[in-house]
Amino acid sequence: MGMTYHPFEICDPGAASRWLVTCDHAANTVPPSVNGGDLGLSPQDMERHIAYDPGAAGVARRLAERLGAPLVMSNFSRLVIDPNRGEDDPTLLMRLYDGTVIPANRDVDDTELERRLDAFWRPYHRAIEQMAARRADTVYVAIHSFAPRLRGRGERPWQIGVLHAADDRLARPLIDRLRQEPDLCVGENEPYGGHLPGDAVDRHAIDHGRLNVLIELRNDVIATPQAQIAWADRLAPMLEEALAATGL
Repeated sequence: MGMTYHPFEICDPGAASRWLVTCDHAANTVPPSVNGGDLGLSPQDMERHIAYDPGAAGVARRLAERLGAPLVMSNFSRLVIDPNRGEDDPTLLMRLYDGTVIPANRDVDDTELERRLDAFWRPYHRAIEQMAARRADTVYVAIHSFAPRLRGRGERPWQIGVLHAADDRLARPLIDRLRQEPDLCVGENEPYGGHLPGDAVDRHAIDHGRLNVLIELRNDVIATPQAQIAWADRLAPMLEEALAATGL
């Protein structure tokens, strides 16, 4: 194809606003240098949440446009190496995920793990670091999506979840604002709790004292480009409102 592979994409790096949007699990790409571009999973499995966050990239693109923000997105499947885990996190490279064995990860040794960190994980994080450092007052927004249910578990009622650690300066007013919407079931630290030490928000926002929020959208509500745009258009003014409410 002649297309050079890049582990990340930066949209509108010159955008002027203090917002920075990220999408850690934007793509289900398996780079050619990883087992010939194939993890040994079926195309159906590669379309599932185990491989990436379906719908998240479309929301993140539109949201960044609406906020006048740069956007940094990964371009490798979380099954290649998970950009939202710290380097020493045991779930950085998954051999089994939500009941599915990942054949190409079964025999990964430390050398291959280090190679994937160098080829994919570290360049992505350097890109975020660079974009986050372009202003002293950067506000960090991470966009993710989650499955309506995991195998053998109950339905998840929230269309949207807002995740935060101890620093909830931006998350708190955003949750309050979202909860004014009669049609929404809003999760706080649902369907996952807060943040893990060394994950992307921890590394690029919390460690630097930057205002931050992680938004999780249930992937069935952002399944189409139209729905992704509608959600981004709905969220952008609420984020601006929440930021104004912090007075920071």
